[in-house]
Amino acid sequence: MISRGEFTFSYSRSSGPGGQKVNKTNTKVTMRWNIVESKALREDVKERFLKKYSRRILEDGTVLIVSQRFRSQDRNIADCIEKLEEMIESVRVPPKKRKATKPTRSSIEKRLKAKKGKSDLKKMRQKKY
Repeated sequence: MISRGEFTFSYSRSSGPGGQKVNKTNTKVTMRWNIVESKALREDVKERFLKKYSRRILEDGTVLIVSQRFRSQDRNIADCIEKLEEMIESVRVPPKKRKATKPTRSSIEKRLKAKKGKSDLKKMRQKKY
């Protein structure tokens, strides 16, 4: 898949629970990965990724993923990588193209009958002068 050398990690203090140690350890992980320069993905997968996750991508093509779910730096690193793998997996297979179909005669008749029924119901509710 993607080599670990393509990722850049930075660490900061995490918010949330952690006890006395929380104010002196940097467990929040911010992972950066440049998708534009990466050779790990095919071009079509890159295009779908860029389109679907554009809000997570900076102007230079860097994908930003943050994790502070765990109290351990190592587990947060693994969580970032897992998040990225899930994102890539969601765009790996291209969506199926929709075939245009024509509604059947019976479905058209059923729809028109339902519309007529609603219309009649509303006419019955009206006050007659």
